[in-house]
Amino acid sequence: MKSIGPFMMMFASVLPIATARADRARDDRPNVVLIFCDDLGYGDLGCFGATKYRTPNLDRMAREGARFTDFYVSSAVCSASRSALLTGAYHERVGIRGALGPKTKQGLSHDETTMAEMFRSAGYATGMAGKWHLGCRPSQAPTHHGFDEFLGLPYSGDMWPHHPERPKDYPPLPLIEGDRPTIADVTPEVQKSLTTRFAGRAVDFIRTNKDRPFFFYLAPNMPHVPLFVRDENVGESGAGMYGDVIREIDEALGAILETLRVEGLDERTLVVFTSDNGPWLSYGDHGGSSGPLREGKGTSYEGGVRVPFVARWPGKVPAGLVQRQPAATIDLLPTFAALAGAKPPALPIDGLDVRPLLFGAPDARSPHEALFFYYADGQLQAMRSGPWKLLFPHTTRTMNGQAPGVGGVPGKYRELPVGLELYDLDRDLGETRNLSTERPEVVERLQGLADAMRGRLGDSLARRAGTEIRAAGTAAD
Repeated sequence: MKSIGPFMMMFASVLPIATARADRARDDRPNVVLIFCDDLGYGDLGCFGATKYRTPNLDRMAREGARFTDFYVSSAVCSASRSALLTGAYHERVGIRGALGPKTKQGLSHDETTMAEMFRSAGYATGMAGKWHLGCRPSQAPTHHGFDEFLGLPYSGDMWPHHPERPKDYPPLPLIEGDRPTIADVTPEVQKSLTTRFAGRAVDFIRTNKDRPFFFYLAPNMPHVPLFVRDENVGESGAGMYGDVIREIDEALGAILETLRVEGLDERTLVVFTSDNGPWLSYGDHGGSSGPLREGKGTSYEGGVRVPFVARWPGKVPAGLVQRQPAATIDLLPTFAALAGAKPPALPIDGLDVRPLLFGAPDARSPHEALFFYYADGQLQAMRSGPWKLLFPHTTRTMNGQAPGVGGVPGKYRELPVGLELYDLDRDLGETRNLSTERPEVVERLQGLADAMRGRLGDSLARRAGTEIRAAGTAAD
């Protein structure tokens, strides 16, 4: 952000700031800080059961706010998940699948209304730091999708010439400021600084915009491989490099929470912390934990699509709330829009306002009759409705019985055939007992909901084309 000279500062420091502060004091709309980690598993935080290392700031955030136990992404892979978060629509609706590579010109369409554009339309300052992964060309950068500023990576940190298996597949990885590289070739030494550097940008943004409503999206490129921390943090967790990375993320969150306290913004700010999908299990000691859930990233079992979620807003979100009703990242945009007094997107979305769940309203229920999980080339692989999880026949992957990865080099998955499988998640969180033959009436009801979704968003497994799918964007530059 450019600084202004002393002469201009003389004018900027009197009436306009005083007026802005007075207006802000009357504004009951919250600031929002959204933290979206990369490949963080359901079992990777102390407040979700991790025991090998400590996450004191996240655990305090959960004690002082809410923890959602049944929170979902739309797909267990990077770009698809991020498009759903930022648009409030299933990724299949907005035409984004899989993980976009550095050679593609595909990205999020400019016809879509992002969370940042929604906040900006309501008068918020908007900023982002971290991993974008929704288009790597200059015209596809976050600053062209509603963010006032951006510092970060265009895609995953392992899409670089140091990849352990495919180094020749990737060009140099740039660090982007705005829509242009500020570092053309990110080195391992630069990677060590990124978690702290991105959190520092969030802190600076909060301080700069403390007198007006703001939205900041912090998307750490960790704990996705390759794993790095600052030199002084190596070994500090006592649980290997993965534990060190989680500790550093927790430290970054602590810096943000402390900044909000010092600036007197605690009771004006909603902080949300979650992840884009489950852990990358093939990386073994450099991958996370699904905790009690089955499988991980790249699958539509619970370990792939159910993620940790913690929210804090003192005086609004009840301290110690444990919310067990299903909700999803697609719900954040409409919920934030309601809090910010902003108009919803013009194009149809799938998310719903979950303020009653967030604020612990008595008898609050999930607004969704069902949530749906697409993967790969438009495959509707699974759905959840109430306590029921139904998986449709497809082929996925597993590390069960396989040698785990070590030191940043992945192990090898084996194929896992999935049948028509029904699980009662209230009684069988690990998806171990298939009830499809015992509860045919439940299968029939859920199949009916799935067929309706196939009519809207299609299903390559059923060879159905959806009528409501929108095209992704294609960059000219």
